[in-house]
Amino acid sequence: MAVQRVAAYIDGFNLYYGLKSKGWRRYYWLDPRRMLENLLQSDQELMMVRYFTARISAEPQNPGKPVRQNTFLEALLTLPDLHIHYGKYTPKGHTCPSCGATWQTYQEKMTDVNIAVALLGDAQDDAFDTGIVVSGDSDLVGPITTVRSRYSDKQVIVAFPPNRVSKQLREVATASFVIGRKTLHDSQFPDCVARPDGHVLTRPPSWY
Repeated sequence: MAVQRVAAYIDGFNLYYGLKSKGWRRYYWLDPRRMLENLLQSDQELMMVRYFTARISAEPQNPGKPVRQNTFLEALLTLPDLHIHYGKYTPKGHTCPSCGATWQTYQEKMTDVNIAVALLGDAQDDAFDTGIVVSGDSDLVGPITTVRSRYSDKQVIVAFPPNRVSKQLREVATASFVIGRKTLHDSQFPDCVARPDGHVLTRPPSWY
């Protein structure tokens, strides 16, 4: 039986907020390659992982957040055949209509577009037989539908992060499922991860 080539497309923020919504901070130190390999069938081989995110900014109530993210991203870079694609993390102003108070939050931009471009490009280049999209963002309905209609020999499976199920994605995907707690538990980085230069990255203390 021929080996089925698998490429994965991970929406980093969607996955993070899914874990956060469950209170699963202990699973933030996630090795995405291991997670995907734990999900594959015996006749499948993981060829590459594309991880989509944006570098966050420090917030007054959480100044250490960018440092923790950077440690995690550096850990990702130790993994073979994993590519990080960056979008933007942009400020958004808010004004209270009753009192006039103003404040600022941040929002991630471009992840859905970047995933769409990569998924369609890889399908055209025949880089996979099965694409696994880790996201619950319904904005990905369009590119998934296009891949399935234009490349009938390819499958697109959606792996939903916890609390991120999308009915729209479920309807257009070849198949879909929710990533379970055991898979997340079994797919963590070691507490210490060595970079190629010998520097050791350690799991952030608040991620236990």
